Amino acid sequence: MQNQQEKPTKKLQKCSVLGPVAAIFASANTGSWRLERPEVDFDQCIKCGTCARYCPPDIITIDKTKKECVSFDWNYCKGCGICANECPKKCIKMVPEGSEA
Repeated sequence: MQNQQEKPTKKLQKCSVLGPVAAIFASANTGSWRLERPEVDFDQCIKCGTCARYCPPDIITIDKTKKECVSFDWNYCKGCGICANECPKKCIKMVPEGSEA
């Protein structure tokens, strides 16, 4: 019997392939679409970050060192209200855009 040697296998190489979904898009200012905006009652806010976790465009920032701990990037907030719906303390309410309340 002849001793058969295994053929060496080719090593896989990592490579980047650009395709139709690998494009980089510039963000458009979508805040102008908003009909309602979120308003936070900072006295009730427990700074849990749930609103930021569920925000689809990821525009909510939580700063636990400040009293006004929740801030929004108004250029990209669409006023969808998901932050208000997901808040466990219900301290975020949606108010009409342009109102002072």
